[in-house]
Amino acid sequence: MASLGQVIKCVVVDLDNTLWGGVIGDDGLDGIEISAHGDGEAFYRMQQYLRALKQRGIVLAVCSKNEMANALLPFEEHPEMILRREDFAVFLANWNDKAVNIREIKGTLNIGFDSIVFLDDNPFERNLVRELIPGVVVPELPEDPADYVRAISELNLFETTSFSAEDAKRTELYQAEASRREQQAGFASVEEFLQSLDMRITVARFDPFHLPRISQLMQRSNQFNLTTRRLSEIECKALMENPACLPLYAKLADRLSDHGLISIVTVEAQPATNPAALAIRDWLMSCRVLGRGVETFLMNQVVEHARKLGLPEVTAEYIPTTKNGMVKDFFQQFGFEKSQRTQQHLTLAPPNRKL
Repeated sequence: MASLGQVIKCVVVDLDNTLWGGVIGDDGLDGIEISAHGDGEAFYRMQQYLRALKQRGIVLAVCSKNEMANALLPFEEHPEMILRREDFAVFLANWNDKAVNIREIKGTLNIGFDSIVFLDDNPFERNLVRELIPGVVVPELPEDPADYVRAISELNLFETTSFSAEDAKRTELYQAEASRREQQAGFASVEEFLQSLDMRITVARFDPFHLPRISQLMQRSNQFNLTTRRLSEIECKALMENPACLPLYAKLADRLSDHGLISIVTVEAQPATNPAALAIRDWLMSCRVLGRGVETFLMNQVVEHARKLGLPEVTAEYIPTTKNGMVKDFFQQFGFEKSQRTQQHLTLAPPNRKL
């Protein structure tokens, strides 16, 4: 599943009778079941399982029909709770239908519906989400909560081909993004807000230390991915060692958080098909940093590299998939013209002209 780019990134979970036994709004803090032993053990184990997923980089979100104050109470005051409020990137407790809330969670995290697993003890809620959002993975949960973890584990939804430091802090990154959105509302323009972030970008050639994360991004990225090549760590290492190629990674940080490695661009000088060109082979980026100017910065790096080599043209390719429609016009915004069905080219302006 992971090797094909189909990766679960988020678990959206119900609360009552899913993370604890009982209904917090009716039973109160002392009436719900959650404990290491006894009647609440099944829910204790469920929370342990979800915490382990979070530590592996799976983002957790809450989608509960509850008053917010009631929903938060166990996380803040129950001594047996394993999970805490800060373990969740998004926490929605209201009376909207759950399909509406899952759409909001999807929009906040900027991920695909097929990257989401929804866990709810209520068959009605599960079927509602299946019908209204078919892309979301909605497992059947057994009637006995003691079987929850076994049933979910047997589906092998959370297999991954690699694990990186960015995975371990993924929830923190999404929480920082939510904070950024709140702060943005206080600025007169997006440009003014972006300037206030004090963004710092680092661009460098592939190196051995970053190869695991580079390969992971190659395997997982679907939406902002122009060619969707799935390169293994060994293949990325070959690019790193190829003098005809310039394989670049970009890291982004701002005053609110360090986003880590968020983009990859690889180019090849004077390919056999066009010896006068610099060919863009791969271009992909994490969707959580869209609209920050990273794309323009990297394109300028590519153009300057072509000029340094004395090459008058840059070629690129967009290969459409069912998921990457958001970037179908990506190269045209920089002045590229279509030459074939998937191929595009940019004739470089004189050095004193900018893109």
